[in-house]
Amino acid sequence: MEKKTIAILGMMCAGCSARVEQKLNSLEGIHTASVNLPARSALVEYDSARISLEQMKDELSKIGYDMVIEEDRNVEAIEHRAYISLRNKVIVSWLFAMLVMAISMGWVIIGSRDAANQTMLIISLANLLYCGRQFYVTAWRQLIHGSANMDTLVALSTGISFLFSAFNTFFGEQVWSARGIEWHTWFDASVMIITFVLSGRLLEERAKNGTASAIRALMGLQPKTAHLVDNGTITEAPISTLQPGDTIEVHSGERIPVDGIVIGESSAAIDESMITGEPIAVEKSAGDKVLAGTIVKQGAFRFKAQEVGQKTMLAHIIKMVQEAQGSKAPVQRTVDKIALVFVPAVVGVSLLTFCLWLLFGGAVMLPQAILSAVSVLVIACPCAMGLATPTALMVGIGKAAEKNILIKDATALEEIRKVNAMVIDKTGTLTIPHDTGETLKPYAHEAMEALKASGIEVYMCSGDKDERAHRIADEAGIPHYRSQVLPQDKEDLVRQLQQQGRHVAMVGDGINDSQALAAADVSIAMGKGTDIAMEVAQVTLMGTDLRRIPDAISLSRRTVGMIRQNLFWAFVYNVVCIPLAAGLPYLFGAQWQITPMWASALMAFSSVSVVLNSLRLKLTK
Repeated sequence: MEKKTIAILGMMCAGCSARVEQKLNSLEGIHTASVNLPARSALVEYDSARISLEQMKDELSKIGYDMVIEEDRNVEAIEHRAYISLRNKVIVSWLFAMLVMAISMGWVIIGSRDAANQTMLIISLANLLYCGRQFYVTAWRQLIHGSANMDTLVALSTGISFLFSAFNTFFGEQVWSARGIEWHTWFDASVMIITFVLSGRLLEERAKNGTASAIRALMGLQPKTAHLVDNGTITEAPISTLQPGDTIEVHSGERIPVDGIVIGESSAAIDESMITGEPIAVEKSAGDKVLAGTIVKQGAFRFKAQEVGQKTMLAHIIKMVQEAQGSKAPVQRTVDKIALVFVPAVVGVSLLTFCLWLLFGGAVMLPQAILSAVSVLVIACPCAMGLATPTALMVGIGKAAEKNILIKDATALEEIRKVNAMVIDKTGTLTIPHDTGETLKPYAHEAMEALKASGIEVYMCSGDKDERAHRIADEAGIPHYRSQVLPQDKEDLVRQLQQQGRHVAMVGDGINDSQALAAADVSIAMGKGTDIAMEVAQVTLMGTDLRRIPDAISLSRRTVGMIRQNLFWAFVYNVVCIPLAAGLPYLFGAQWQITPMWASALMAFSSVSVVLNSLRLKLTK
């Protein structure tokens, strides 16, 4: 099985991502596929002997989406061009909107009512064709494939507003006035809907860039070129051309391009904090391992490339963070199922709204019926639901990576917050050797105090005799400890605590603690840069700072709390706003209603607010 994170273009809402995920998971040869809407990517685990990336791309193209698998297609460049195009359309759409509003509100007088309406018709048509064209193209593609998304709602609402207004422009007087029915045109609504929706998407794009900042920061750690030494000659070479066994020279202030082994008699001080979290520079000399992305603080040396490309430790970390951000929390599965039927359901509610207005009000209420139906189409927002979980996850997992905490997936992130008991290994996890014997790691006592303050009971396990184990536990501030334990004893302790109804985390070095790590509800491995138990543990702490354990728990609680906030407001928004847009206040004697123009503003705000709310996690210390 191969696992890859692949960019998907063309997704606009939760319905899109659910549709893409459903399609990928239906293909033979794909084990699992998880689609991330804000990252516009899919994490796909597949059997390359049964299905190729080209076949996946072909299948997605049939339902209107594009998978970027070509090496010569730069996703960032494509997205940047799309962003610039969107920005230009927003600017032009606002110009059209201000012109139409000025005429509609009577701020600019253009002859007769007919002349004003015809002028607004021309401006609105230009806005639909240039600024709103993509909505109709996407809606048509969805229709021919038996699907619908957010663009379907925008296309329907603006199309109905424009066509009804165009009809009234030329036939309103003779059709409605003759029957004593007051008539209007809603060109301002058709223009403002597109303007607000595009503006919302522009703000979303800018906000989403913040959710992916951790990945970009990690990618920025690797230099683009290296000093390649070949037969005594030094040349500047792209890192993509480097091979294992190449000799590379690095100087003070430069980043190391790939993983390797120091050769020769020179030595240097290396800042490895971006990989291990350790703030103190490490002295490296012949035979020592150096890692891609780390910085030469002092000195210069040569080394033999060992791991290059996607095999470096940095690439492994980036891949792990990408996969974690692309994974789905259990609650997202329910949201995806709702998203698949959300747009068709909204179209149904809109049609019902139209029929009920006519049924109880008669033909005289036709303009009001259309206005209410259009408002329902516009105000409904599957985007807010679709963005609620993944944006919070992306920010939370990215924030963890910044703190040198690598979380394996969304499920692990959810589980960490439930921990109320923790078993921690002593040697190599809680303590380090230096010449006089064993001592606590820096900040170990502070970490244990923080865990106790958050309601977690800590148990230390040691293979040492009782006297030494008691001393270390006392120094660390751990009230419960077990001495002279074997690997099986650690597992037994984990299971014993679980039988008491505890949610147990196991912290170890991933070697003699493997049994207990596997048995625990949450497994946490202490990483040392090169010998990290990434494949086993749900959480890997880079470096030796044990304060990252309470940090991980706190971040998990904040992230899950943020997801719940986002989902709550996204659902409440739709439950409250759709009836208001349908005209529910009229049943209670009110004489106001959410118009299509305000509906579009509220819809855009709901999506943006979810992303901005998630970004508050970046302020977490």
